[in-house]
Amino acid sequence: MSVETITSSEYIKHHLQNLTYGQVDGQWQFAHTAAEAQAMGFWSVNVDSMFWSLVTGLVFYFVFRSAVKKPATGVPSGFQNFIEMMIEFIDFSVRDSFKHKNKLVAPMALTIFAWIFLMNFMDLIAVDWLPQLAAVTVGAMGGDPHAAFFKVVPSTDPNITFGMALSIFVLILYYSIKHKGLGGFLSELLFHPFGKWLLPANLLLEGVALISKPISLALRLFGNMYAGEIIFILIAIMYSVGIGFGVFGGLLQIGWALFHILIITLQAFIFMTLTIVYMDMAHDKEH
Repeated sequence: MSVETITSSEYIKHHLQNLTYGQVDGQWQFAHTAAEAQAMGFWSVNVDSMFWSLVTGLVFYFVFRSAVKKPATGVPSGFQNFIEMMIEFIDFSVRDSFKHKNKLVAPMALTIFAWIFLMNFMDLIAVDWLPQLAAVTVGAMGGDPHAAFFKVVPSTDPNITFGMALSIFVLILYYSIKHKGLGGFLSELLFHPFGKWLLPANLLLEGVALISKPISLALRLFGNMYAGEIIFILIAIMYSVGIGFGVFGGLLQIGWALFHILIITLQAFIFMTLTIVYMDMAHDKEH
């Protein structure tokens, strides 16, 4: 989308709007405005978030699968060394935080770290490239290019971050009941820490602590990536102001991109580590 034809406010709003598919007046279609997307309600789908989530997930799958299926003979290649280093790093993280036996935890930790990193990494692609490609494609098909909303960072969509966090939450509940028993799980929820005579207070404290796990996982990842995306968008606006601001924006973008690499890696590591810790707590038979 060209910043010469719209205001800065419109430019920002356009880049923060998902490509949403849903039902309007009984008809299934893509939303042409943010208000129309909101009116589609719960059953609408953010197509761009789903698409890039699947793409990054498949990239992770095929990259690691190729390393496992075709191991290097003799001296390992740089690619093979990188994959082995990643696996050893995840294995160390799991052994350090998870003291039980569960064959699911290490592969899940690797998937979480690599997948979230790749989704976050999309933030390093210039904010206009893929949206402009989408706008040109829509225009060539006879549509309104200004209505071609297209976000390329899945982790800036709370639907994606909450979807991942709720999946972890289901596993936490499953393993808590499996290892503690339904009675043990309910006893921990209802009678800890003040005993049975203060059951309402126990339920309030333990319930909040339990529900806060997926909420904190989702909001932490979403908030940091959303803020990072806004900064990249604001830097992009500087290119339209003039040569001086454009040069300064270019230098600022390089500096922010280098710093952002640390942020996206840290966010993937935090989500993974907290998941391992929560899974370890779910396996504990005693609170």
